[in-house]
Amino acid sequence: MMTRDERYLALAIEQAKKAATLGEVPVGAVIVSREGVIAAGYNKRERDKNPLAHAEIEAIGKAAAAEGDWRLSDCELFVTLEPCAMCAGAIVTCRIKRVVFGAFDPAAGCLGSAVDLSLLPFARDMEVIGGVLLAPCEKLLSDFFDGQRRREKRVETTESEA
Repeated sequence: MMTRDERYLALAIEQAKKAATLGEVPVGAVIVSREGVIAAGYNKRERDKNPLAHAEIEAIGKAAAAEGDWRLSDCELFVTLEPCAMCAGAIVTCRIKRVVFGAFDPAAGCLGSAVDLSLLPFARDMEVIGGVLLAPCEKLLSDFFDGQRRREKRVETTESEA
């Protein structure tokens, strides 16, 4: 039986799969309030040609609209990959009280891996839990990047044969 955190992270994984179908890095996010899921998002940077089109940013924008306030202090974020600096900054700014993520990002994760923005005084005691549904979140990412490398190798091989 899945825990509450696993159930919501499973919904974020479904969002990440939508990103993958678009050729985007498969990251998905859902935001939950007392009423349940109020927003969801997935990466759309390539599609939108927008560096801000991260799953978390999309979900935060939708949640703020749903709540009618930029303060999301009664909300929790569930995301498949540890947030980057931009997303962690937005999470802290809108006062999300709890973040649950799947895969760690040692190179760019900013809620514990590379740095931890949740420890800054203005983070207001945000709770962060990483590694929930770790294996399926990591598999989504590794499958995506393995596919990218295979496509790049085919292109290189085709170009060298020409």
